Amino acid sequence: MADYHLVIIGAGLSGLAAGIRAARFGRRVLLLEQHWQPGGLNSFYFRQGRLLETGLHAMTNFAPPRVKHAPLNRLFRQLKLSRQEFQTHEQIGSEVVFPGKSLRFSNDPALLTAEIAREFPAVVDDFGRLVEAVKAYDPFTPAPRRSAREFLGRFLQSPVLTDMLLLPLMVYGNAEEEDMDLGQFVIMFRAIFLEGFFRPQATIKEFLDLLVARFEEYGGELRLRTPVLKIVGAGDRVSGVRLASGEEISAEAVLSTIGIPGTAELSGWPLDRSAYCGRMSFMETITLVPLRYRPVLRGERTIIFFNTRAKFSYRRPQQALDPSWGVICFPGNFQGLPQLDPFQLRVTNAANYELWKAASQEEYLRMKEEWGAQSADQVRKIIGNYQQNIVYEDRFTPVTIERFTAKAWGAVYGSPIKQKDGRTPFANLFIAGTDQGYLGIVGAMLSGVTIVNQHLLQHE
Repeated sequence: MADYHLVIIGAGLSGLAAGIRAARFGRRVLLLEQHWQPGGLNSFYFRQGRLLETGLHAMTNFAPPRVKHAPLNRLFRQLKLSRQEFQTHEQIGSEVVFPGKSLRFSNDPALLTAEIAREFPAVVDDFGRLVEAVKAYDPFTPAPRRSAREFLGRFLQSPVLTDMLLLPLMVYGNAEEEDMDLGQFVIMFRAIFLEGFFRPQATIKEFLDLLVARFEEYGGELRLRTPVLKIVGAGDRVSGVRLASGEEISAEAVLSTIGIPGTAELSGWPLDRSAYCGRMSFMETITLVPLRYRPVLRGERTIIFFNTRAKFSYRRPQQALDPSWGVICFPGNFQGLPQLDPFQLRVTNAANYELWKAASQEEYLRMKEEWGAQSADQVRKIIGNYQQNIVYEDRFTPVTIERFTAKAWGAVYGSPIKQKDGRTPFANLFIAGTDQGYLGIVGAMLSGVTIVNQHLLQHE
């Protein structure tokens, strides 16, 4: 008999959700994480006594508890978590800012429609037809790739509006450059424009503690600081994993949440690694300023998606960073969320992994400062000057992302080629998480649950 029914590689949100779901039905589950804490992309660290979150800007797919079929509530039912006890705070409101144009949106889809009627009156009826087409499209049925840009072009005769709609969807979950798969577009359009942003009352640390406690209540075993060296097996089946310590652990099935390239490297799955390594990575700056400056820093917005060029280009930059477009997030700007002093803003820009990776230690530190200053200069033009009042500031780069998440090339959204059914060439090795195709925090967790349901359980 195998040591475990299921070994899961990676204790990010998809791995934790998969572990809870499998353990809930009596499976012997081992969850392996190479770092000292779980969370993956959505984790935390402490600086100067303050908890700083690394991934949780805002959660998508907001739904009140009474909407039973909403992704968020479906997820909580699958994991037997109490939605009533999960306090949430909806966004105050967000904005897309382009040269000479802006669109506000909130968790009420009517606001975005009204904004489009104001800025693009000639196409507002066409936008309504686009929304109905998005609602009718099934993104989860396997289908050949279709271009989101071509789909948008059928409805909107406005390249600027097309780009303004694509920017939030792409930067929140798109692994492709310039375009995105129609199914991914539909998922993100619903998640952001039709359902909306929220965040829990708790920090990501408290949310992770909740998930780990539930996993262990069901008998799951979590090992931290335990890197996997190899997925072992023969023929078309795997038999378990070999740890970096040399220990071998047998399992009836293995579920990997570290992405297709990482899984292929561990298992000997033959594929063109370069085709599956995503190119989109980012540098993020976390800045703390005194709370009294909040009103002058566009403090009424939750997230600002900005582009300063005539044409928005979502791609890996040729230089180390592209400060011309990005995201400004105010993690404290949610309805009813207590305002903390100091006030936090987080700025995200596209970055070139290879240039950051090739830099010497001295050059790397210099690049962080120089490109951080260029990013801040663009942000200042949008929200006002904040650089003279900084209490604390920190940055992480594509190299940081790769180091702490095992995402090849620091690609936050993984491979541009998704494995939607979660299968691999091995009959009992499966993929969950970003490279399975579900996006965002809620999507990542639903991915873990879905793969367990479809391939590892007889239960619905």
